[in-house]
Amino acid sequence: MKRADSTSSGIPPGRDRGRLPQGLRIFLCILGIFFLSDFSRAEEYSFNLEEIDKKPYHLGGYAEIHPILLWPDDDAAFYRLKYYDIDAGSPIKRYDLTLQLEGSYEKDASRIFARVNSSLQHDDDGWSDETVLYEGYFSHKPSAFLILEAGKKNLKWGKGYAWNPVAFVDRPKDPDDPDLNLEGFFMGSADYTRSFQRSLKTVSLTLALVPVYGDLNDDFGEQDHLNAAVKLYLLWRDTDIDFMALAGESKPQRYGMDFSRNLFSNLEIHGELAWIRDFEKSVMNASGTLIQEDEDVWSALLGLRYLSAIETTYFLEYYHNGTGFTEQEMNDFFAFVEKGYERFISSGDAAPLRKAGNLAEGRYGRPNPMKNYLYARISQKEPLDILYFTPAITGILNLEDRSYSISPELLYTGVTNFEMRLKGTVLAGDRFSEYGEKQNDYRLEFRIRYFF
Repeated sequence: MKRADSTSSGIPPGRDRGRLPQGLRIFLCILGIFFLSDFSRAEEYSFNLEEIDKKPYHLGGYAEIHPILLWPDDDAAFYRLKYYDIDAGSPIKRYDLTLQLEGSYEKDASRIFARVNSSLQHDDDGWSDETVLYEGYFSHKPSAFLILEAGKKNLKWGKGYAWNPVAFVDRPKDPDDPDLNLEGFFMGSADYTRSFQRSLKTVSLTLALVPVYGDLNDDFGEQDHLNAAVKLYLLWRDTDIDFMALAGESKPQRYGMDFSRNLFSNLEIHGELAWIRDFEKSVMNASGTLIQEDEDVWSALLGLRYLSAIETTYFLEYYHNGTGFTEQEMNDFFAFVEKGYERFISSGDAAPLRKAGNLAEGRYGRPNPMKNYLYARISQKEPLDILYFTPAITGILNLEDRSYSISPELLYTGVTNFEMRLKGTVLAGDRFSEYGEKQNDYRLEFRIRYFF
């Protein structure tokens, strides 16, 4: 049965249910200020030569409203892990509000950059909010060849669009929305670049030091270690090539390479290859026993990007996730969840479900936790001469269990500084398959962003 007390709805006792949370009121006030300032600028026009000079500072960002409807699958493993003791109803409603601010200041050879993401969410658990520094670093260029940086940042290693197995010091992308900005890690880095008039046109060497101490990068890996990452970039004729490595005790050592090349002016090929030594993987069998496995693993990606004469863009990527679970390993996890749910129904004992839920918050519940995937995306710019309109469709296929997701979307940018996107997602698969055991069967979302 659905919880009826005020605590389960996320509203503390004594709070007026008709009153908006303080975080939401602050968000709406900030959004209103940006709207009013934008309209006032539109009413005043003046020409000033100083305005066209490059300013040493930049301020910008966006505000986003993102309502979501989810149609749950109450027989699925991930639904039962979250809602085993309540009726979530259908559809499940969620509201995401985001304010992302970024700014930079440059003086001579130095630059400071910061990006902060504030989010406010309402779902069946009530209201929650979080403010995170995505990036914040100091950059100095003592010579034309050398750049020194320190702070929190993304290195953005890899050539793939939906996945990047060689992004050793970055957080993983969400393949359902790979263009989103991501939170970085604190590090110190140096980039040295030289260019030549020969077949080898450019050489660049990047060295990054990533400390993991206390609260500093505490989710990067094992505590109390200093890790070193290095990347060598080569522009050989018309091919971009990278070689990279990560050494240290916080994560297993890993080595990789990637490449990107335009075969024709409208056809690009890219790939990545990563090798991880002594990767530690915890696997649950059908009886709930955790088995620790250590082995060397390979991950790889191969992709194509094609732009047609009528401006249709095609993305196609194959991804082998060497750190992922096999079909049998995922079947064992789903079987344990099913047995745990049956035990809860018969006896009220939720301990097995809580145990599985803890694992689902880790590697079992991450996007694309299995071995082999195919990603395809087709987008058409301004079909039928409809200006500022771009429809697209994206599909992700699990090549092992044949489950899949399909996401059509409509994007419109015809209003100045606004972006509006309507997106639907269908998840389908057999029993005990990845997408067949997802929490939801369908998803519908609308996103409106205001850029400033």
